[in-house]
Amino acid sequence: MDSPEAAFSLFYVVLSFCFVFTPTEFRSAGVTVQDLLSEQLGSEDLGFTHYHIRRTAATVTVHSLLPLGYYAGMCLASSGEKHYYFLVSEGWMIYFVIAVLLPAIVSLVVLYWSLNKWDNHPIARSLAHHALPQSGWRAVASSVNTEFRRIDKFASGAPGARVIVTDTWVMKVTTYSVHIAQQQDIHLTLTESRQHELCPDLNTPVQFLTIRVGSINPNVKPFDIRLNSTEYGELREKLHTTVRNAHNVVIHQSLSDMFLDTFKIQVELNQRYHLSGNQGSEE
Repeated sequence: MDSPEAAFSLFYVVLSFCFVFTPTEFRSAGVTVQDLLSEQLGSEDLGFTHYHIRRTAATVTVHSLLPLGYYAGMCLASSGEKHYYFLVSEGWMIYFVIAVLLPAIVSLVVLYWSLNKWDNHPIARSLAHHALPQSGWRAVASSVNTEFRRIDKFASGAPGARVIVTDTWVMKVTTYSVHIAQQQDIHLTLTESRQHELCPDLNTPVQFLTIRVGSINPNVKPFDIRLNSTEYGELREKLHTTVRNAHNVVIHQSLSDMFLDTFKIQVELNQRYHLSGNQGSEE
């Protein structure tokens, strides 16, 4: 690198990207918000909904500090005239103000979410759409917590895009939110299939299915869940409704199916060999 500032910028961008999107290596090393703040967040198994309410609030707060961390790091990485430039430059002053305002605004939003014991949090509001007239979101949360503790639930995917299906609920856990729908209200549509010749984690071909989860409840927005085709059979066993295959997607539910399909694709990529006249069938 030509300068310490450029080296730091590259390092910080890569580190921030991995911290936000958490690849396998970062999760294994425990470099995630939920691992770093595990004592404050509590246990997911003991209280699924309240754990994710705290997790999403902490995640958005910590991530909002990354721009400010970049400014502080650039001030430390620079020296001499460049250090003075970062302190007085109009452009960097504007960046600094924005970097300070961002976590300040996010903190106020999180404070608003926490009022009345998290009544204003998006997850709490989402759960309230499933509550009976004489009850509230906490009754729904209790139901979700109870079913999540059962060992017969279906769970798949990375922490940033996890799919969880219980007897009553279909949920998708993302970095900043939790999508939830009630099984009796949903309709499922298989919308997309993507096949990769080699999965980095398994060193085998893999097919990923995208299923759109819609609900007859007008307050529940549709969301997509994504899973490995080998888990499709297990998912269907847990669902109380059928999955509509609108595009007639061929689902490979075993490794042999995927190997066979990959083999066919590779064969089709080979050049055709044309026999000359004297190489015809033997007489």
